[in-house]
Amino acid sequence: MPYWILIIGFLSFSSLSESESPVRFTKDDLLGKFEANAHPDFSKVPDRFASHSGHYLRTEVVDSLVKMCKHAARDGVSLEVVSAYRSYYRQKTIWNNKYNRFSGSSQEKVAQILEYSSMPGTSRHHWGTDFDLNTVEPSYFDTPQGKAMYEWLVKHAADYGFFQPYQAFNNWRDDGYFEEKWHWSFRPTAEKIRLAYQYSITYDDISGFLGSELAESFDVIERYVRCIEL
Repeated sequence: MPYWILIIGFLSFSSLSESESPVRFTKDDLLGKFEANAHPDFSKVPDRFASHSGHYLRTEVVDSLVKMCKHAARDGVSLEVVSAYRSYYRQKTIWNNKYNRFSGSSQEKVAQILEYSSMPGTSRHHWGTDFDLNTVEPSYFDTPQGKAMYEWLVKHAADYGFFQPYQAFNNWRDDGYFEEKWHWSFRPTAEKIRLAYQYSITYDDISGFLGSELAESFDVIERYVRCIEL
């Protein structure tokens, strides 16, 4: 291996501080196999900024989210979390329901589900860094209210550490899910977890749901998790 590649690789890994090391996240953290209300790093999203009580995110994400929601409210834009942390088991229910509802071969079902929904164990919602705002209905963002909300987020979300991981397909993004204007992610923590996922999770860990045997053939770790690089 060329010497310069070794140097770059060493610098990239050594640039992570001890607190940022990928190994600080357990496999259960990465796969969503825990209860958020019992996790020491999670806090409840305040009810006034949520569609209903019981939404949880990592504490630093909640802190920034509250600040962003307050700013938006001052500008006349209402932001409401409709989905936050989602466990592996909740994602499994969503996935299996769609798998049973859709028709066609196993490959056709999986391909259709992957337009918008993650295989259990691969969702960014497992990480406690990502959330959906206001609605997951694409047509909402064609309304005046939806357009105003999205334009506000594009202008201000980065000031609070948030970004839209699933933007429209373009020359730089041809993998992953269809565009999700409602889905936002806390960049500082999400990137650390994405790196930890890269080091820790294999296809042996993506199992236990309908169609899971196709995870590797669909290359879901590379195309739906690792493809969002910051």
